[in-house]
Amino acid sequence: MSVSAVAADRSVCAPLPVLGRDVLVPLVTGGEVDYAALDYAASAPALQRVWDDVAAYAPYYGSVHRGAGYLSQLSTDLFENSRRTIEEFLGCRTEDQVVFTRSTTDSLNLLAAVLPENTRVFVFETEHHASLLPWEQRPDVTVTYLNAPRTPQQAVDTLEKALAAREPYGPALVCVTGASNVTGELWPVRELAAAAHAHGARIVLDAAQLVPHHPVDLGELDVDWVAFSGHKLYAPFGAGVLAGRADWLRDAAPYLAGGGASRKVSRRSDGGVDVEWHTTAARHEAGSPNVIGAYAIASACRALTEAGFEGLVAREQELIARLRAGLAEVPEVTVLSLFGDDAARVGVLSFVVEGWNSSHFAAALSAEYGIGVRDGLFCAHPLVRTLLGSAPQDPGECGAPDAAPGEKSLNAIRVSFGAGTPDEHVDRFLEAVKELVTNGARWNYQTEDGRCVPARSAD
Repeated sequence: MSVSAVAADRSVCAPLPVLGRDVLVPLVTGGEVDYAALDYAASAPALQRVWDDVAAYAPYYGSVHRGAGYLSQLSTDLFENSRRTIEEFLGCRTEDQVVFTRSTTDSLNLLAAVLPENTRVFVFETEHHASLLPWEQRPDVTVTYLNAPRTPQQAVDTLEKALAAREPYGPALVCVTGASNVTGELWPVRELAAAAHAHGARIVLDAAQLVPHHPVDLGELDVDWVAFSGHKLYAPFGAGVLAGRADWLRDAAPYLAGGGASRKVSRRSDGGVDVEWHTTAARHEAGSPNVIGAYAIASACRALTEAGFEGLVAREQELIARLRAGLAEVPEVTVLSLFGDDAARVGVLSFVVEGWNSSHFAAALSAEYGIGVRDGLFCAHPLVRTLLGSAPQDPGECGAPDAAPGEKSLNAIRVSFGAGTPDEHVDRFLEAVKELVTNGARWNYQTEDGRCVPARSAD
């Protein structure tokens, strides 16, 4: 291979190899093409490193904690060492705990379950449903929903005002995203944390979309907790993390009651039982733990750390600039944004196309170009409805979701990528957008089960 060919090959290679990078998918127009996975914000593909680590461990899989056998002890060490790896990755403080959960949603529901009585929760309407909805499951908790800010400073000012006005003064929690799962925009986490603490409140960071793209350090950001999912972090094995302050976790009843959470159980003379619960992270990890999920997250943390976030961030910013420049060449495309074009963001971007229902457009990208994106409201309905409030939509088009009475049918297209994305996938996506807008779809589409799908024939 020539030097120029090697350089060209490197220009399209992703920094971290992922599974599925060589998968061929069929096109409705004939032939096959390498699948372009541009839906990282929903679930990122597994890193090859993660898969290899899990495969190497699998023959040694055993029960975790209290087992006398070699494989059990090895699995226990692996599980607890994974916890320590994640502590280092997140810059946890000495008194912090890392609790393994199923997902970001599970982590935030756990935190909602351990809130002190009569806590006031403050959350922006712009949040993903995982961080928007758990709090009202507690009847003794009061939730204040804050309007969507249009600048980072407005977010801080809005929170300051709401916290200053709260009555009665008592326990309070602020929940905020690190990076929007709709627009990719970075939120002023450090400033929001300072505002929360200045008013005697605590803050939890939903880092599901931030941690795959940027370093997250609890001490540096000065947040009380951080929550994220393994499947967003190139470790799709059904595990998540809630990391941060131990006191509310230690003082509350276990999230799940059962083995592993209890230190001692004894019968009482009246026929009942007395339980002494763990005060460590085990208090909220009842049942057999997902050791493979925890190990996969730790493997991904090591891979990202060794690759170096500085270089990963720089490359991602180049791809974001290329993507935005390419879409700007298509007048029919409107990119969605809260904070404006100059806002810092990660590799997540949503848009609408004039004359197209978003579900129809996403279906054509998949069927005719082998490109996987996401369409809809992205489990952030209030935010997307705010962003699309004046966008024209045709509720009769293929795949258009049902609208409530008196409401337009709204949905958008989201493209997202990360450290496993080759340059070629972004370039192919831009070419596909331009071709679809200019020439239209080459195939007919129909609605099935609420989704826009290719018709059985092009006629």
